[in-house]
Amino acid sequence: QVQLVESGGGLVQAGGSLRLSCVVSGGTFSMYVMGWFRQAPGKEREFVAAIRRSGSSVYYADSVKGRFTISRDNTKNTVNLQMNTLKPEDTGVYYCAARGDTAVSNIPRAWGYWGQGTQVTVSS
Repeated sequence: QVQLVESGGGLVQAGGSLRLSCVVSGGTFSMYVMGWFRQAPGKEREFVAAIRRSGSSVYYADSVKGRFTISRDNTKNTVNLQMNTLKPEDTGVYYCAARGDTAVSNIPRAWGYWGQGTQVTVSS
């Protein structure tokens, strides 16, 4: 069974940085497209970033372009999200997701595996 475990969330002031990590076990990590989503209180889960299986292509929501960087290490079964210049509107629970397909999707229901989430709070 595929398991995803996130870490690295916390409380940070606006303008600060955080690095999220997600370790995947129980599957062949290099066969999964990996992504990050977030969900703010009272809002729907939204796409943040995704990376193809080889890491050759990355995708970002417009709201995080230029501030966030997604990367993966297929030797360590890990995907990371470096978040810089954080804003209060970045606050939410961040989820790591895996998709056993070659295509990237920004729709949550298209992703088959999810972590438990890690809280990110950005204070103003």
